[in-house]
Formats: sequence, C-alpha cells, structure tokens
Amino acid sequence: MTAGAYDPILFDLDGTVIDSVALIRESHRHAVRTVLGQELTDERLVANVGRPLIDQMRTFSEDRADELYRVYRVWNHANTAALLRAYDGMEALLAELTAAGRSLGIITSKTRDAVDLAWESLPLRDFFEVIITADDSDRHKPDPAPLHVALERLGRDAASACYVGDSPFDLRAGKAAGMAAIGVTWGFFGRELLAPEAPDAICDTAAELREILLGP
Repeated sequence: MTAGAYDPILFDLDGTVIDSVALIRESHRHAVRTVLGQELTDERLVANVGRPLIDQMRTFSEDRADELYRVYRVWNHANTAALLRAYDGMEALLAELTAAGRSLGIITSKTRDAVDLAWESLPLRDFFEVIITADDSDRHKPDPAPLHVALERLGRDAASACYVGDSPFDLRAGKAAGMAAIGVTWGFFGRELLAPEAPDAICDTAAELREILLGP
C-alpha cells in the first residue's frame, strides 16, 4: 500500500489518539500500592498497556486481579479530567483525514464507560465512524477479532486498511487482521519495543503520521 492510500484508518486510543500515559500509569501505581503494598517501576506498571485491564491486573496478581481492577477504575475515573491530555497535532490530523473523506475508527481495550468518560474531557468522538471497545468482542488485542468487528461495522475489508497504535499488541493485531500496522512512539512504548514487530512504519510525530496517511 502506497503512502496516502489507506482507508479506513483505525486507531488505538490510549497513547495514540489521547495522552493518557500519566493517568494510566498512576492508576496502576495506586492500585498496586493500595491492594498489594508494592512499589513497581514505571516500566513494570505499563508493560501490558494495550491489553484489557483485567488481564493487566492479572500480571500483578492472579489471585487479587478483581480487587486491583476495582481499585484502579475508581481512582482512574476520579482523576480522568485532571490527568488526561491531548497530543499536539492529533485533533488537526483527524480533522484533515475527515475532510479528505477517510473513514476513521477507534479500537481500544478500554471498556465503553471509560471511553465515554475520556470523550467528556477530550471531545474527539465525532471524528470516528466506529468505536470498538472491550465490550464489543469476546477476544482482544493482540487477537485481531476487534479489528475484524470494526471492518464489519464499516462494511470494509482489510486490504486498504491500516491500524495505528503505540504498543506491540496493536501492531500484532493489525498484522494478524491483514492490514497495515503503523507504530507511534509518543505513547507507552518506544521504537525499541515497536521495531521488533516489523510494522509497516514507525512515526515519531503527528506530522510524520500525516505524511504516511495522506501522502506528501
């Protein structure tokens, strides 16, 4: 697929479209500290971001995952408005893609209520024709199932589609779905963790992503 020819363009949410890095990291820190009495490194806290939240909690404690999940969500929802941020250039890029007639979608491992809460702080919802959450499929990233759900709802196939995300799980899901996989480095995972997934491209800025999605 040549640069500028992707349509539909599907995005991960956290660490890709919205800057929730601090919010999610500190929500994890609060849950692990409160429930387990542990202090973990930033890298350990966010190592599995991109997978469903309950799966992330199981990596901290299989036995107390449900309690971790509940404590995380209470703190996260209470602090969303204070800690959620926009990424420079992202809203402008979404507006330009929409004006160019591209179909846009979100595929996230967040639950629907958490996504709706994010839109209250960063009103980007109207750019997206489809939003797939953890509630919309039985299997989750890196499984391609949620990406297939998005394509089905859009009435499109994977041949000209791409998935843009900041995690290795995103890139694996995109490739498994048969679409182009584009990594971005401004979220939770750096180039050193994205490159081994052999994505079609890795972008360090919204301007670089724009050139890939719309052409020079």
